[in-house]
Amino acid sequence: MKQTLTTLMSITFLTLSTNVAAGDATAGQTKFKSTCVPCHGSNAEGMVGPRLAGQPASDIIFKLNEYRAGKQRGPMTYMMAPMAQGLTETEIKNLAAYVSEL
Repeated sequence: MKQTLTTLMSITFLTLSTNVAAGDATAGQTKFKSTCVPCHGSNAEGMVGPRLAGQPASDIIFKLNEYRAGKQRGPMTYMMAPMAQGLTETEIKNLAAYVSEL
């Protein structure tokens, strides 16, 4: 019973994680190259802004939504909030899909 419950919880978590990150990485790459490269680098390796490459898509989505909502996330909020406020939900998911693949 315990193993069945653990397995069910794992499947549910994986399903939710996959749905959160269901973005189009190709579209995300296009948006990234036109918007994010000056601060995060051409491969999201970090420059003025932090390294994003390899971060889970769910983390990127969460952070961009926090910036978009105007929540303070650290000293770079003043730069990121205006950038994120111009993004749609779809663009956020696409960016997250792309960055998480790097």
